[in-house]
Amino acid sequence: MNSFIDAITNINDHINTFVWTTVGVWLLIAVGIIMTVLTKFFQVTHIGHWMKKTVGSLFDSKVKGKTGEKASISQFQALCTALAATVGVGNIAGVAAAIMSGGPGAVFWMWVAAFFGMMTNYSENILGIYFRRKNKQGEWSGGAMYYLEDGLGGYKGMKGVGRVLAVIFAVCAVLASFGIGNMGQVNKIVVNLTSAFDIKALSNIVLYTSSDGKSVSLYMLIVGIILMLLVGVIVIGGIQRIATVAERIVPFMVVVFIIGSLAIIVTNIRNIGGAFGAIFGSAFTGKAVWGGAAGMTVSKVITMGCKRGVFSNEAGLGSSVMVHSNSNVIEPVKQGLWGIFEVFADTMIVCTMTALTILTSGVIDLKTGEAVTDSDATLVAEAFNTVFKIGNFELGRCFIALAILLFAFTTVLGWSHYGTKAVEYLAGDKAETAVKIYKNVFTIMIISGALLTSSLAWDISDTFNGMMMIPNLIGVLSLSPLVMKITQNYVDRRLKGKDVPPVLSHFPEIEQANAKKIAETGED
Repeated sequence: MNSFIDAITNINDHINTFVWTTVGVWLLIAVGIIMTVLTKFFQVTHIGHWMKKTVGSLFDSKVKGKTGEKASISQFQALCTALAATVGVGNIAGVAAAIMSGGPGAVFWMWVAAFFGMMTNYSENILGIYFRRKNKQGEWSGGAMYYLEDGLGGYKGMKGVGRVLAVIFAVCAVLASFGIGNMGQVNKIVVNLTSAFDIKALSNIVLYTSSDGKSVSLYMLIVGIILMLLVGVIVIGGIQRIATVAERIVPFMVVVFIIGSLAIIVTNIRNIGGAFGAIFGSAFTGKAVWGGAAGMTVSKVITMGCKRGVFSNEAGLGSSVMVHSNSNVIEPVKQGLWGIFEVFADTMIVCTMTALTILTSGVIDLKTGEAVTDSDATLVAEAFNTVFKIGNFELGRCFIALAILLFAFTTVLGWSHYGTKAVEYLAGDKAETAVKIYKNVFTIMIISGALLTSSLAWDISDTFNGMMMIPNLIGVLSLSPLVMKITQNYVDRRLKGKDVPPVLSHFPEIEQANAKKIAETGED
């Protein structure tokens, strides 16, 4: 059995290295750069516009209010649900892991990946809205699988290629939803929650000990069952119930985490210069010694930063577009603007707060990489404990445990929708039955996340994450002329006031209905 596991691990390591290191990261950055250049640095040149149309419009009832449509959600709900899936363990443990493995310079490359990723996410959302269609329940269905099949597949001689890539993307999305989107998140919740709020009467009852020496207690099982029931109730209610929960939890958890991080940073403000110095100083030079890794190369620093960055904000994976496509928006570019803000909020704000909390608090030596703990999530908790600690009561650990609970729990909800949409695409005419089965299996798998200790499942899920990315980026790149056309059309009509017909949908009947609505109301 051990030899079989070793063989699987070896195969997965090779595929993971190819997907993420050899091809994925560089393709990700390349597509981001290309889309940034083709749209004339839209995220910079039109920063005032996309800020106004996102955070500046949160009190607009058309953006935040009820949609009036039974099976769609508001633009703000779409953002919150997408952020629910992206703002997760990666924003806490992922950032810590990037710093511990790649040094402070990895943070710089997270920023770089996010800057260009803004336009990748923007492009994905535009294509998602443009190629979406209604399913039998009257709910919008969109995502990379649709613009791969109908967009890339619409080019001469590319029908089969588009269809194959769409199926690969959807299959990997389903598999990733069980791993990164479910068991991996639940495992982090259970481990941190049972550690921070230990109940000896339950944690002392050991159910079994795994081959790696880790014990699984009754306490973990109970927490897993509670999470399973909560997720089940929400997921069965569909996208509108998921969006309603996300709309209430996500803004709260992000604001509270930022406030807590700022308290650490302000308390250690004298170290802020050293933190930024370490970030920029090691971004292009690597480190001779960092965390015991001799001769770290710049390539590894870049890879760790970009990989953890995309793991956090998901720009380029093609995942969040599946929920953005459920928005009641008509203009593809308007949802694209929310895609820019999503990456900005996730990486430029939340991940930066985590990084500065670690680098200013003194829990890691900025010269050698020696840390007070070898656990990524625990490192952030230790950083918070430097300020939030009363006697022997580690308030910081409790705060991070609750933060991971909210971050990871909402990630599970968001990924359940991604998996649902992927299953819907793969099942075709039998989608309704297949989706019901998927939701039940997804809910039950939460127990596995609470009880499993092996890291192989998470490593395989990370590989499937990367395998989603490659076909999606091929689709975005091949359809870049269409993204440019839709963007220019929007700029001409909305910003320059030109009287030109709108470009809204791949389907003539949807295009006509939406154009009529815009003509009647003056906006969507």
